[in-house]
Amino acid sequence: MRAARRLLSLRPAAAATHARWLSDNNAAVATRIPGLAAFEDGMMELVERAGPSVVSILNEDAEGRPQGTGSGFVLSSDGLVMTNDHVVASAARLTVQLMDGRKLGADLIGADPSTDIAVLRLATETQTPTTLPMGDSSQLRVGQLAIAIGNPLGFQSSVSTGVVSALGRSLRSQSGRLIDNVIQTDVPLNPGNSGGPLLDSSGRVVGVNTAIIQGAQSISFSVPIKTAEFVASQLVSHGAVRRGYVGIYGVTRPAPPNLVRGLGHRASTFVEVVQVEPAGPAAAAGILPGDWIIAFDGQPLPSLDALYRRALSPSLSLSPSLSPSPSPSLSRSRSRSRSRRRPNPGPRTRNAAS
Repeated sequence: MRAARRLLSLRPAAAATHARWLSDNNAAVATRIPGLAAFEDGMMELVERAGPSVVSILNEDAEGRPQGTGSGFVLSSDGLVMTNDHVVASAARLTVQLMDGRKLGADLIGADPSTDIAVLRLATETQTPTTLPMGDSSQLRVGQLAIAIGNPLGFQSSVSTGVVSALGRSLRSQSGRLIDNVIQTDVPLNPGNSGGPLLDSSGRVVGVNTAIIQGAQSISFSVPIKTAEFVASQLVSHGAVRRGYVGIYGVTRPAPPNLVRGLGHRASTFVEVVQVEPAGPAAAAGILPGDWIIAFDGQPLPSLDALYRRALSPSLSLSPSLSPSPSPSLSRSRSRSRSRRRPNPGPRTRNAAS
């Protein structure tokens, strides 16, 4: 009986202790860590701002049967939408669904299998969501935050985050051409994310999500937005990309001090040749894998994007001739020596290298 009374006498104290524990625990839950809270608020605001600009794309055949789905994002206020070429390939009919549920027909303006970029125009005149601000993919750094918004496996407006894992990757497109300077992230992507935007922490588009490695964990790839913007401008203006044909695949490398000092290279990076098409103009000009491409027409060539833009002429090839010519010249470095190759007019085939 005495023990029972002692137990009963402890119950009010235990109840008070439990009440204090609940109060302290609720207070702890309500207290947000300042730095983490600011990050969380910024992320939510970014997604709320960017989400309405991301669309879902349905690809149907002539009989109305679905051939696939993907993502895209509004590129301009007049209804232009950017996505991947493989999302819209072989489509007889394209339907774009906005975040608010509206479904609109879309026409294909142009597509570039070599970079896996396509541009659509909404067929119905309607109020389009605000466009996303464009970032500068050349300023990305490994470890930087990356955010993807898309429609994986049909789950509309899904958000996933990660970091930039590597830069300067090469990825072979469905046309067989290598897409250079690809961004690698650990952002979880799934079928249906293709064509959606890759954003930085400011909500600016830095890439277009394009591929994953099946069976791997969080290895995802995006086309840099600087390349995608350039391709989109060509598609809108000409319906196709008009580019010169050089016939090399390469990567952008940091310029070593001996290149800067010995050869007077005026940029912090250069292009290293990884592969040369056997029958291409670069091969005829004597360009070999391992060569460093450091200038184009006397101007420093800091990146593949720069070569990509400067080789725009629809009639560009390389000739082994070293004689004076009005054609642009391509300067290379091999074994710490420098030589020059001059381009002569020549057409570029659609699926050829840069």
